[in-house]
Amino acid sequence: MIAAAVLVAAGSGERLGADLPKAFIEVAGRTLLEHAAMRFADHPEVRDLIVVAPESHRDEAAKLAPSATVVAGGVTRQQSVSAGLAALADDVELVLVHDVARAFVPAEVISRVIAALADAAAVIPVVPVTDTIRRSDPATGELHETVDRSRLSAVQTPQGFRRVELIAAHDGAPADATDDASLIEARGGKVLGVAGDVRAFKITYPLDLKLAEVIAHD
Repeated sequence: MIAAAVLVAAGSGERLGADLPKAFIEVAGRTLLEHAAMRFADHPEVRDLIVVAPESHRDEAAKLAPSATVVAGGVTRQQSVSAGLAALADDVELVLVHDVARAFVPAEVISRVIAALADAAAVIPVVPVTDTIRRSDPATGELHETVDRSRLSAVQTPQGFRRVELIAAHDGAPADATDDASLIEARGGKVLGVAGDVRAFKITYPLDLKLAEVIAHD
């Protein structure tokens, strides 16, 4: 089955303290967009690559990811993913939606997601939750019972989908939807989890850039 990857590169970079979109911040001499795009452009099971970038940086994104089709994103993540879906070639059957902030996802995670789509409409790479988790009351700050973390998983990307299922899920979806797999679930679709990887962590804060430098030179 023909697979394409949609890379969402519209993050603001505000929490990193940057004055440019996150995807264009450099780590080890390359932007996060370049690092992420290479993971998919070099993968033997991914034929097409689509990058969804801010309109202001669309030309720059095209230079950084020359093998990709670059489209402008929307105000929300849901609108940006929809823009990427609209750019898919007609014969694409499987879609991987990936956050560029997870720039160092290993090839084996991509392979596991694609393989699992034989049995599900949606597949998510996950890793175990290692911190102790407690329920809390945001209004008062009061902490309540500890949650059984053996039944919890931290979600990563790329999330994989059957194309027809994902497009149908986005049709009429609320603009503030932030998780594509949840849209599939809302339609009664089956969502499977596969093993993720700690290297696919999300770069959000300045300290994350330090870890990214280490991984980039590994």
